[in-house]
Amino acid sequence: MRVEIWSDIACPWCYIGKARFEKGLAEFAHGDDIEVVHRSFELDPNRRKGDIAPVIPMLAEKYGRTLEEARAMEANVASNAHAEGLGYLADGRDHGNTFDIHRVLHLAKARGRQSELLDLAYRANFAEERSVFDSEVLVAIAVEAGLAEAEVRTVLADESAYADEVRADEREAAELGANAVPFFVLDRKYGISGGQPAEVFTQALEQAWQERTPVPALKSVQGDAEACGPEGCEVPR
Repeated sequence: MRVEIWSDIACPWCYIGKARFEKGLAEFAHGDDIEVVHRSFELDPNRRKGDIAPVIPMLAEKYGRTLEEARAMEANVASNAHAEGLGYLADGRDHGNTFDIHRVLHLAKARGRQSELLDLAYRANFAEERSVFDSEVLVAIAVEAGLAEAEVRTVLADESAYADEVRADEREAAELGANAVPFFVLDRKYGISGGQPAEVFTQALEQAWQERTPVPALKSVQGDAEACGPEGCEVPR
């Protein structure tokens, strides 16, 4: 069964939601049979590339709050992150355009290192004083995840590289009605919005698993004929 997760590196609830989903998945009896696919979603797609700003003033301006209120908002998110065992800097972080990050994540997916890069990018953005919106930091993180530095730099230098893949993910999110992240889609039947508690994910996985369309039992037509199996092939009489 496939679980698709639309998220953005700039989204703290995506960071927290990923941890909660993984805890819920760990409690699911058929966890080894779940394929997890990460999809792209930009929270601030119109932000100019290179326009990097501190998080607290950005939040205050975006939501019409005072700086003190914005700090309180971040402190609340930090509390939720810490409860999941995650590091979180409530102040001192940056915010910027995430399109390049998503493009490199698609490169990582093609090389089988997407999960590793996603974890490192989240940690760098939320728990460490490393701005993932700086291309050199992004290259360093991608190399930590196991990607070849030259290939990462080639992708970043070519703005068309993996751009179609990012846009396709975003179009699909819109078609599914996802206007916020994290957004989880289970077996293309169930959608879960937000960083829900781990037990919600476990319950949803169990329900989706039980309601999968089973492969119907095949009925024999005109009896059996000679065939080959683990013990060899039948010899016609």
